[in-house]
Amino acid sequence: MDSASLLCLLNEDLLIRILSFLTYDSDRKAFRLVCKAFHRVDSLHRTHLQILRPEFITTLLSKFPNIYSLDLSICPQIDDSAVSILLTVGCDWSRRLKRLVLSRCTGLRSAGLELLVKSCPFLESIDVSYCWDFGDREAAALSICGGSLRDLKMDRCLGVTDVGLAKIAIGCQCLEILSLKWCLEITDLGIDLLSKKCTQLKHLDISYLKVTSGSLRSISSMEKLEFLAMVGCGVVDDEGLHYLGNGCPSLQALDVSRCDRLSSSALAFLIKGHPSMLQIHASYSFSEFPTKVIQGLKDLKNLKTLILDGAPVSESFFKIINFSCKYLVEIGLGKCKGVTDLGIFQLVSGGVNLKVLNLTCCSDLTDNAISAITDSCRSVLCLKLECCNSLTEKSLYRLGLHCSLLEELDLTDCVGVSDTGLHYLSKCTKLVCLKLGLCTNITDKGLYYISRNCREIRELDLYRCKGIGDNGLYALSSGCKRMQKLNLSYCSEVTDKGIEYLGYLPELYNLEMRCLWNVTGTGLTALATGCKRLAELDVKDCAYIDDSGFMALAYYSRNLQQINLSHCAISDVGLCMVMGNLTRLQDAKLVNLFNVSTNGLEVALRACCVRLKKIKVVASLRLHLTPDIVETLSARGCRIRWD
Repeated sequence: MDSASLLCLLNEDLLIRILSFLTYDSDRKAFRLVCKAFHRVDSLHRTHLQILRPEFITTLLSKFPNIYSLDLSICPQIDDSAVSILLTVGCDWSRRLKRLVLSRCTGLRSAGLELLVKSCPFLESIDVSYCWDFGDREAAALSICGGSLRDLKMDRCLGVTDVGLAKIAIGCQCLEILSLKWCLEITDLGIDLLSKKCTQLKHLDISYLKVTSGSLRSISSMEKLEFLAMVGCGVVDDEGLHYLGNGCPSLQALDVSRCDRLSSSALAFLIKGHPSMLQIHASYSFSEFPTKVIQGLKDLKNLKTLILDGAPVSESFFKIINFSCKYLVEIGLGKCKGVTDLGIFQLVSGGVNLKVLNLTCCSDLTDNAISAITDSCRSVLCLKLECCNSLTEKSLYRLGLHCSLLEELDLTDCVGVSDTGLHYLSKCTKLVCLKLGLCTNITDKGLYYISRNCREIRELDLYRCKGIGDNGLYALSSGCKRMQKLNLSYCSEVTDKGIEYLGYLPELYNLEMRCLWNVTGTGLTALATGCKRLAELDVKDCAYIDDSGFMALAYYSRNLQQINLSHCAISDVGLCMVMGNLTRLQDAKLVNLFNVSTNGLEVALRACCVRLKKIKVVASLRLHLTPDIVETLSARGCRIRWD
């Protein structure tokens, strides 16, 4: 039977089922290109759309009639006027929207936001995180959503105060998820009103707010709250955890990481009041973990996640976790004192089926600990072993032999990692993320083993792996076609030829290649012509790349959103071309460009000021750039970092 006949047997239900298994954009794109029937099924059943340019919104939404989630976070020119034009051209699409992502849309203000919200009467979820200039007026505009809004993310909306939060609390009383991380002007007063008005809240993030234990007293009255994050709330003390221990009857997950004034005994009190907790995150909060507190962990029979990075642990801790927490799937012990081979053996033996282990900087661990993990946790998905310097290739042999499901492995600064070890590790064919930074004993040969067998890898870190050169990158470009994120910084053996090989990685979107002194404009030109999806590029200290490479970048890499050109040899003309032609560029680091004059920099900034959201330049230029360009950038919502 030929392929055309086979396709005829696939009805729409079967095609929809096939489509549901395709999780990556590249696979869905390939699906659409098969034939008209496949394209039609994808169009009818696509529900989410991420837009790069605002003028295409109306056309795209007409092609995808069932879109209800719209992401404008990487669209560089979203401001009040753009919103007005969009809604004038046609607003039928806006009535379908239930989810809207406006993260980093720093050009948008209250008038445009209000117009947009009014045109989307059925919005259930809005993300305005990292809109730094958003204040109480913008919060008031969001409150227009009323009872339909269920999910609101406002991280780093630095201008929002208790007044703005009050508007939202009164107007959107059906909120179930709210994130206020880094909203530094919000105080206990705003949190108190929120707890009284938004009684349906299930998920609340108040991380890094300057609130006191008084806020936790208010929060403790929330009967439906299931998740509370309060990372870095340095003013909250033990009294706050006592309030939570006596309240929040539905609490299942708590993050008190980096809360310096909390004691472990207060955490024990909270645990006693909530024995059904599923997740506890308490990294870098406790300087001691006495036996009395450890005994309290016995009550957590259903615990699935326990993150205690930076805390001291003892032998009794591991025994209790092993005996009591049979459903534990994730544990974080990064930089914990007291983590030994015996402790790991006690942790994993006896039925605990861990899937995620963070053992970063547990320098006392040896191959024996990894053997215990591979014997007992053969379904492990993620293992972080950064700076575990006593591990040898024996550990990688055990991982390759027993942990075939492993997807993420961090071996950064593990000096025992060698080419032979990577040969053993290459049996973990499901690896998606592998970090080998500062592994100075690996060469192109080891990278060949990984590239040949681990074809699903999407993220690879080779930072300062000085034994990696062009031959290794050739193997990588031949075997790991799904590579999306790659770090080659300080891999001094890499030349233009190696960078040219990277041009054969069609999905590569993030590349760090700092201080590659053997790379010139020829290599960058080959990269730009091949990697059309490149969105983030760091060429800091690549001193021998000249304008020819940057011109090619300006012409071919139209998807670039972030770039670091610091300490590069680019000229006035080259910089103007890059900043002017890359119409999606939003974040640029331009420190110490010795061949660029002040006038050249200003011309380049004027060429892209309508879309830049963040820029980093030398502090001394504050005195030389005209006030007009600085004011224009600030007015457009661009954050200037004077280095």
